[in-house]
Amino acid sequence: MRANTPLSTVLAALLVALASTGCETIASADPNALWDIVHFDCVPAARDTSKTGLCASVDLKQRFALLKDRNGAAQHLLIPTDRVTGIESPLLLGPDAPNYWTDAWTARSFVEASIKKPLPDNLIGLEVNSKYRRSQEQLHIHIDCMHAEASAALEHHRGDPPGQWTWDTIGGSRYRIMRVASPAFDFDPFDIVARDRSGAAEMAMQTILVTGAGPQAANDGWLILNSGTDIDGGSGSAEPLLDHACAIAHN
Repeated sequence: MRANTPLSTVLAALLVALASTGCETIASADPNALWDIVHFDCVPAARDTSKTGLCASVDLKQRFALLKDRNGAAQHLLIPTDRVTGIESPLLLGPDAPNYWTDAWTARSFVEASIKKPLPDNLIGLEVNSKYRRSQEQLHIHIDCMHAEASAALEHHRGDPPGQWTWDTIGGSRYRIMRVASPAFDFDPFDIVARDRSGAAEMAMQTILVTGAGPQAANDGWLILNSGTDIDGGSGSAEPLLDHACAIAHN
């Protein structure tokens, strides 16, 4: 919270902004907006009243909150309740670091509730932007529908050998793609990408997206997409592969 600004004033301004704009619009004007919402509204509400304030859900034990973003039909954001700046934070790679991706995958149920229909796993996407393509200074994982075209382009990676990176151009940007074969989402994409993108400066340039390799990820596996501003044709944001309008909900 900004110095000398009463908490009630901050929250009142956020409430007004949320009523008329999306979280990304607020974020463009205030890089601490998501942190303020979670830390000063949602967590105290959950702790003191067993409600969730502006958030859709708050898990005090697992230390994250879910916020419905007004930018999109179903998009939700998973936001740690601890101060974690973004993908470059060493806090994400410690031996006791929470696996926010696993929690985000489970939270896809909030997306499905918003569109009132279940989705196959390859039409759900989780995404984190690089430091240079984000407007927030608090980690948030986008949870939303995939663009149908992006899912179709990824279809031929369904049979990729697990644990190996392959390169492809998706949506006009270069990505390296790894299929993870596992009956459960028990891996951490931050750890996997950081194996050869070591250090905060290098991780800061990365974007990560995770989706099902097929309709049933427990059988087909998951796909991790990684790109960065440090490669030719790369991107610091995989968010364009998500469809905030969630057109597939109307098919």
